[in-house]
Amino acid sequence: MFLYLRMQIAARGRGRGRGKGRGMGANVPITMEELMQTQNVMMHAFMQHLQHQLAPPPPPPPVHVRDKCGEFMKGRPPIFTHSVDPMEADDWLCAVERQLNIAQCNDVKKVLYASG
Repeated sequence: MFLYLRMQIAARGRGRGRGKGRGMGANVPITMEELMQTQNVMMHAFMQHLQHQLAPPPPPPPVHVRDKCGEFMKGRPPIFTHSVDPMEADDWLCAVERQLNIAQCNDVKKVLYASG
């Protein structure tokens, strides 16, 4: 945009300085149409810059939600019905606890999955 303005000014023979040897034709005032065109070019460049800065950030990548219950059931946890020997109940608890830890379940999920 600024290059465009500099080219317009240079083409008209304007610039800073005293302009020695240029004559009277070098100080021709800019017309209203040229001013409006320059303003439109500047406004267009400004809007493009503003839209580029205000563009929304890209959405975050989707979060993969693990199916912890499916992982727990995939390990085929043992089923406990009843037993006279308390060691069998303890072995069942340890096996189920291992499967829940593999599935990385929290305490609330451990109670829900183990009771189900």
